[in-house]
Amino acid sequence: MNIIETELPGVVIIEPRVFGDARGFFVETWNARAFAQCGLDLKFVQDNHSKSVQGTLRGLHYQIKQPQCKLVRVTAGEVFDVVVDIRKSSPTFGKWFGVVLSAENKRMLWVPMGFAHGFYVTSESAEFMYKCTDYYAPEHERCIRWNDPDLGIDWPIAQGQAPLLSEKDSKGVDLQQASYFP
Repeated sequence: MNIIETELPGVVIIEPRVFGDARGFFVETWNARAFAQCGLDLKFVQDNHSKSVQGTLRGLHYQIKQPQCKLVRVTAGEVFDVVVDIRKSSPTFGKWFGVVLSAENKRMLWVPMGFAHGFYVTSESAEFMYKCTDYYAPEHERCIRWNDPDLGIDWPIAQGQAPLLSEKDSKGVDLQQASYFP
């Protein structure tokens, strides 16, 4: 497994070892011992799987209490995955990082506590899977507006097209009005 540091401390891209031949491929997506040896000693309590059509934008989500750290990956299609540092004391507070995750590249992204997370579907559809370190708690869920001009996220949305948003995501707040982590 290859761990790639990003410009946001704690957020890493994980490239698992892929074994392939004419029959297909095999990849180990989770092994507690191997991840711990790479500095990611994690305990997961919930797995989630979503399917979204092209143009769907989900996020930017986080839980202010019972934060869900996430190990995310795409099993079908492709997404542009984004994290935003919302740790007020961090030197990278308000900065974002984006990476393409796809069934083809098999990359995973580790989203630690203190980050808002979202993704935009760039393929015809995408299946997105993620492991969480805490349970979903809707009373603690928050959403930052995907197009907050202070964040300036460079989403790969075609000129003149609006992303498909849930009602919840369309009501996201700007970073300046959001709840932060210390």
